[in-house]
Amino acid sequence: MTPKTPSGSNLRAPSRPPANPRVPSTLAGQSLRPDPRPPRQPMRARSGGRAPFSSPPLREPRGGVCPLPPGAAAQAGTGGCRGGLRSAPPSRSGLTGFAAARRPLPASPARAMLLLAVAFIVAFVLLLYMVSPLISPKPLKLPGAHVVVTGGSSGIGKCIAIECYKQGAFITLIARDENKLLQTKKEIEKYSVNDKQVVLCISVDVSKDYELVENVLKQAQEKLGPVDLLVNCAGTSVTGKFEDIEVNSFERLMGVNYLGSVYPSRAVIATMKERRMGRIVFVSSQAGQLGLFGYTAYSPTKFALRGLAEALQMEVKPYNIYITVAYPPDTDTPGFAEESKTKQGNFNSSVGSDGYMLSILTSGMSPVTSITEGLQQVVCMGIFRIIGLFYLGSFDSIVRRCMMQREKSESADKTE
Repeated sequence: MTPKTPSGSNLRAPSRPPANPRVPSTLAGQSLRPDPRPPRQPMRARSGGRAPFSSPPLREPRGGVCPLPPGAAAQAGTGGCRGGLRSAPPSRSGLTGFAAARRPLPASPARAMLLLAVAFIVAFVLLLYMVSPLISPKPLKLPGAHVVVTGGSSGIGKCIAIECYKQGAFITLIARDENKLLQTKKEIEKYSVNDKQVVLCISVDVSKDYELVENVLKQAQEKLGPVDLLVNCAGTSVTGKFEDIEVNSFERLMGVNYLGSVYPSRAVIATMKERRMGRIVFVSSQAGQLGLFGYTAYSPTKFALRGLAEALQMEVKPYNIYITVAYPPDTDTPGFAEESKTKQGNFNSSVGSDGYMLSILTSGMSPVTSITEGLQQVVCMGIFRIIGLFYLGSFDSIVRRCMMQREKSESADKTE
């Protein structure tokens, strides 16, 4: 039975609110305020058991529109769109939804520090590059300079003399063969740039008698003025296996290649100190940077030049005198003539990529003439060491293979 209402009462049964066609029927009578209850968490598995299947909670999309269709929302109830229908608060930039998600993120402190470090390194390198010319030796001006070339009758010395003569220098050629000297003089004079240039020829063995070398250089300076550039090119070579080389060849090569550079340098160093200027070049070889098979008599003489140059550079640097050690890769004199331009005063002078790598690897305690050169040695040393190990492995493999072939041929000859 239904209870009767008192007569005359104004009480009426509450009327149902009008249905909203956009809201499911199950949500029509509910408040649109957000649900204060926290969302349910999925059940965790007990120890030794399996967790019951539970789907992840649905997230409300940006903009407050429920992603479920009306029928699915009715079956899911209020859990379909947790907290009711609501609109996302507008962002500060006025963007909502996907546009707001694409806003650039602020830079992290680590990223900012990395950019700052890179900028500092670049600025430091540029500063060193700008300061380097201020502390490097000034280039030697060849026009009008007196250049002495030992071993200048042929080969490397001849090509260097021609290159210097083309730039207006006065040349003194020193060699043993007087006939070759006269022929070389005629060839060099073809490249004169003015009528004042002179080519002086002196026939003497620079490795025999120091007093004789000193006297002839004094005569040359009286005629052409003090020596500005001395290029020690006198040298010779003997190759072969250590036990096959004659004993007197070791002494002869040391005299020509080492003492033949010591005597002329000793004869001109006093005048250079008085003038507080000058350049001395020692022509070494890549065999003076790396010991190679067959060069047991030749390599030590070129290694000795490196030690002489380092010690002498430390003595004469306060007098504005600079030493250069040139490492030609071979006897291709036109290419070496280009390499042997030592006007910049570099201590190590090399040719090609192999020569550059060897000069870095063998830099050791050798002096540098610019900050850029020092940075190159510091940065490239490790990488070039790895490459050098591959070169050494290749050289050892070649020597081992040649030894095996020789032994096979010798055994075959014995059996025959």
